[in-house]
Amino acid sequence: MEQQEQFTTRLGFILTAAGSAIGLGAIWKFPYIAGQNGGGAFLIIFILFTIILGLPLLLAEFTIGRSAQRDAISSFKRIAPGTKWYYIGILGVITCFILLSFYSVIGGWIISYLLKAITGGLNGLDSQQYASLFEQTIANPVTSLVVQLVFILLTIIVVAKGLQKGIERASSIMMPALAILFIILVIRSVTLDGASTGIAFLLEPDFSKVTSKTILEAMGQSFFTLSIGVSVMITYSAYLPKHQSLPKSAFSIVGMNIAIVLLAGLAIFPAVFSFGLSPDAGPVLLFHVLPTIFSQLPFGMAFFVAFLIIFLFAALTSAFSMLEIIVSVIAKGDQAKRSKAAWIIGIAIFIFGIPSALSYGLLNDFTIFNKSFFDLADFTVSNILMPLGSLLMAVFVSFKMKKSALYEEIKRGSNISQFIFQLWFILIRYVAPILIIAVMLDVLGVW
Repeated sequence: MEQQEQFTTRLGFILTAAGSAIGLGAIWKFPYIAGQNGGGAFLIIFILFTIILGLPLLLAEFTIGRSAQRDAISSFKRIAPGTKWYYIGILGVITCFILLSFYSVIGGWIISYLLKAITGGLNGLDSQQYASLFEQTIANPVTSLVVQLVFILLTIIVVAKGLQKGIERASSIMMPALAILFIILVIRSVTLDGASTGIAFLLEPDFSKVTSKTILEAMGQSFFTLSIGVSVMITYSAYLPKHQSLPKSAFSIVGMNIAIVLLAGLAIFPAVFSFGLSPDAGPVLLFHVLPTIFSQLPFGMAFFVAFLIIFLFAALTSAFSMLEIIVSVIAKGDQAKRSKAAWIIGIAIFIFGIPSALSYGLLNDFTIFNKSFFDLADFTVSNILMPLGSLLMAVFVSFKMKKSALYEEIKRGSNISQFIFQLWFILIRYVAPILIIAVMLDVLGVW
């Protein structure tokens, strides 16, 4: 059975797919990882790998999804019937289930801080008090669970409405709003006294600070920020009409992702350096360092509220894709089943994520492999499941799918030349697997 819904416009598809990619990886994770790895040099290496690794893999997932016009699991069954390749789709479903279970915890923190900022709960605090507030917020079991549930409920409501009326419509509103708010925030940040130091940190690379760790971190971040390796883009591209250009869509999404990463850096680093703070604060950068900065600016809390709204929109558009991949597998194009599936799966994800939500409170002393539930889920998804999914995807496309069929699918709606196709194919068959294996070996401590 063919997918019953399709994206109404190419722009709707691009904004929705970009919304999936432009999530916490681009706005939350990238700034603090770049801050820990020298800024500008990390940015350049990240962009390079996004183009030579992320873009080809993104196009590969698009090719699988649109050629099959099925959900993440059925796509592999249709292209390679009678084989076990559909386990790649199952891996993607499992990965998204685990990912959303702890991702929703961070989404809950954003909602909590947004409510505090709007009601004045963040006014008049000093740096130490902001640090204490964050620790208290994530340690409070009631607060953590309630805001996590709110985030999950928002996700369920949108996904239950379907592709066009739910996900595409919400993304088409949130993504332009995100860009506008980001530009306003960047203008304010780069006009602060001393902001030039932060701009230089981001845009003037110091390659003397580059280590093998920097390179591997940038490589891993390149496909984490594009939502590849979890079959999300297979699911979304299955809803894409045949006349739309896959290469143009892939380039547009990669370009938007790089632009948002730049905006995030320009919004954060000039402000951080302007107030003499450290850019390598780590994951607490957005919840501790930024409130400290904004509280000292005229109308600072209004700007921080804008940043939190950006943060929330990015988190939600990514969450939509994680839930959608699982719902689409169960509903299989049947809209009557979609709403029920979205609610059942969403609540199941919330329940599964409870240990992650309590990792910094009631379960603070409980660890597995010396990691909290939250950290273990994050490590498993980011360092094992996503790279493994990307690796298997590259192998499937370049060794199992017919090369001529690949070319015909990619050529639909585009004027891609045989030379560009051959270059893409080489990157997928040889370069991407080697780079992904290098990342996996590094994070697993093999070298």
